[in-house]
Amino acid sequence: MNKRKIINDPVHGFLSIPFDIVFDIIEHPYFQRLRRINQLGLSSLVYPGANHSRFQHTLGAVHLMGKALEVLRSKGHQITEEEAKAVTLAILMHDIGHGPYSHTLERSIVNGIHHEELSLMFFEELNKTFKGQLDLALKIFKDEYPKKFLNQLVSGQLDVDRLDYLTRDSFYTGVAEGVIGYDRIIQMLDVHDDNLVVEEKGIYSIEKFIVSRRLMYWQVYLHKTSLAADHMLVNVFERAKFLSRERGMSLPCSAPLKHFLDREISMSDFRSNEMHLKTFSLLDDHDIMGALKAWANHDDLVLSYISKGILNRRLFKVVYGTPQEIDKVYQLKSKALSLKSTILNNFHSYLIFKGKSVNNAYNPTKDNIWIKFKDGSIKDISEVADMLNIRSLANPIEKSYLCYAADIID
Repeated sequence: MNKRKIINDPVHGFLSIPFDIVFDIIEHPYFQRLRRINQLGLSSLVYPGANHSRFQHTLGAVHLMGKALEVLRSKGHQITEEEAKAVTLAILMHDIGHGPYSHTLERSIVNGIHHEELSLMFFEELNKTFKGQLDLALKIFKDEYPKKFLNQLVSGQLDVDRLDYLTRDSFYTGVAEGVIGYDRIIQMLDVHDDNLVVEEKGIYSIEKFIVSRRLMYWQVYLHKTSLAADHMLVNVFERAKFLSRERGMSLPCSAPLKHFLDREISMSDFRSNEMHLKTFSLLDDHDIMGALKAWANHDDLVLSYISKGILNRRLFKVVYGTPQEIDKVYQLKSKALSLKSTILNNFHSYLIFKGKSVNNAYNPTKDNIWIKFKDGSIKDISEVADMLNIRSLANPIEKSYLCYAADIID
């Protein structure tokens, strides 16, 4: 069977499958599930074109990994065929642990477990299936391989994951501010002392990359309407868990979703019982949307109200302000809610709440984007950028907000 398929991608053009085992894993049900998980959660309620999947993004990241490896090899860095295969498998698997609607329900369906931890469990499970063929890929994924730059290509401040998702999310949302010169960035990649670096000629492309990332967070990932929709989805799921676990109600939903709705499952539970991971592998966006449609007509006021709101795009209102301003508005809106009726006041935490949005486009304390100069020296991008004040973008920006059910409270 010919496994070196050609895929037509609207962002990058024609993509090729570089290794037979990559094709085999793509064909596995664990990976096919990513077709049914939206890359941007509920952002399509703001940008109607944002319906692309984690599956598409992952294939794009694999494509960019191939281009990056080709560039590094052309500059004299030894990367064996086995290493190339392993780092390609590592990027292929980096998002396989995402649950329904990506980040939105990450801490709701399985409380306190990050998608990267689930990705690692899927990785280890597939390594058993493929009889140890993913051993080297796992080492790179866990940053346990001597060539650190390979892990940085998978998970770093300038990894191929970010290069694809910024490009892809910009394309599907139509937000032009997110466009980055990913081709030039890849062409400028190099390795110095086992770290991924960027040649001096690529400084301005990196500046554009950091600025674009900052803008995409405010315009797409932290857009206030998306924020409202995400909170509503989290709240309706929290209400469903309360009704199921505390009130003993049997809520209509799919069997895989019911498995997680009815019980709290910890990381140790996942490790000790493989049934939990297999059940999680059956969950996707369709389970959630099907549940919302069923819950929209439930007798519970909160469950039905929020479910209908998401389905019909009657979303909560979000207002930004200083912490003091938000506290003041919160008190006013809380009082207004309490005057509506005693029944509604009992559901206060579902209908009105405060929070903070944090935007950190570049974090040099966690990882660095190094610029390599012609004399062989390297410096952090925040030290050498002269076109824009990248140092200021390295500081996180916080915005306080209030989210509330305006059609009830106002």
